[in-house]
Amino acid sequence: MANPVVAIVGRPNVGKSTLFNRIVGERISIVEDVPGVTRDRIYSMSEWLDHHFHLIDTGGIAFDDHDELLDHIRYQAELAIDEADVIVFVVDATTGITSTDEEVAKMLYRSQKPVVLAVNKADNPERMGNIYEFYSLGFDEPIGVSSTHGLGIGDLLDAVIKHFPVKADEEYNEEVIRVSLIGRPNVGKSSLVNALLGEERVIVSEIAGTTRDAIDTMLTQDDQEFVIIDTAGMRKRGKVYESTEKYSVLRALRAIERSDVCLTIINAEEGIIEQDKRIAGYAHEAGRAAIIVVNKWDALEKDDKTFHQFTQKIRDEFLFLSYAPILFVSAKTTQRIQQILPKVQEVSDQHAMRIPTHVLNDLIQEATTVTPPPSDKGRRLRINYATQVSVKPPTFVLFVNDTELMHFSYQRYLENRIREAFPFEGTPIRIIVRNKSEN
Repeated sequence: MANPVVAIVGRPNVGKSTLFNRIVGERISIVEDVPGVTRDRIYSMSEWLDHHFHLIDTGGIAFDDHDELLDHIRYQAELAIDEADVIVFVVDATTGITSTDEEVAKMLYRSQKPVVLAVNKADNPERMGNIYEFYSLGFDEPIGVSSTHGLGIGDLLDAVIKHFPVKADEEYNEEVIRVSLIGRPNVGKSSLVNALLGEERVIVSEIAGTTRDAIDTMLTQDDQEFVIIDTAGMRKRGKVYESTEKYSVLRALRAIERSDVCLTIINAEEGIIEQDKRIAGYAHEAGRAAIIVVNKWDALEKDDKTFHQFTQKIRDEFLFLSYAPILFVSAKTTQRIQQILPKVQEVSDQHAMRIPTHVLNDLIQEATTVTPPPSDKGRRLRINYATQVSVKPPTFVLFVNDTELMHFSYQRYLENRIREAFPFEGTPIRIIVRNKSEN
């Protein structure tokens, strides 16, 4: 199940970005005492009491029919509200209720989403006494906070997580492999879905960014069930007026969270650009299995070196995905499309593979014999015990005499030895180093 989404909304200059930064714990949003300075929503992951959630910061909502920028900011906020599971409505204790607050409240009523009312700048007893007038906005009990001083943030987050959707049982059986197609707009994700299904189940358009939502489609091949999750294309941040592309980034991230395997789609005609690596990085960081799919391969003029040169280019550019297989396909001609789902099943199996503890320890012992661990100031790293603690992705814990003696290069060496002994094609693996005394 994807993590919940919390959107922070309100009129300009009530302290939304300061609250966002306080919850996230770092200064991500631009904070400046000028109304409307936060022009685009900013996403971040946050956590409270073991609840992980996406947090969206939005520009201040204002109502002026003659200001195109304010219209754009309001539209951005409406998109964030539509995407959110819970909304934090921020108002200002120093100014009281304004007509704009009332207009924002009406917008939130229409959304029918849970709303937590945060009365910001309530940093002294007099201002705390002002919060009661905000009951008239019609939401549950107002919560007095001070984003600048960190007051009341815990109470606010306690109220927020009460509204999170109850984590239901998995949407699909464990045997079902969930596959998401991720990539920039117009690389052919929807066309690939249609080619896999053999029918026009997803709207395909030459206009970049047609797919706005993540769409689930069931598919069975050779008695194996798949769920194909087509996602809206992710476009580079910073293009202010591409609101819906920004909106689709979060949906794609949530689709990745729901996936077992992510297909990173690259447009062969355009080649590899920086945003392709950024998108693939989302799946890698989430620990999902990965396949790189080069689409529109039929449209490329080729000679006997093209395939090898393109493959090498991918390996050079996607160093962090050295484990990912590469497929060259064409959704338009269906060239090699039939290779995709068998490869998905292969990497899904590797993603869920578990190594017996005694086999793992024999492997580590052999590796340390061939290349002894590093030493520092006369002390040598000693690996006492190794065990696999989880799958999806395969995660290993090494218990050592001193974690500070484990150099990243030696850890990489051990990872390479594990990969040499076991396929683990298409899946990241994680190694956690702990002192022997730790549980």
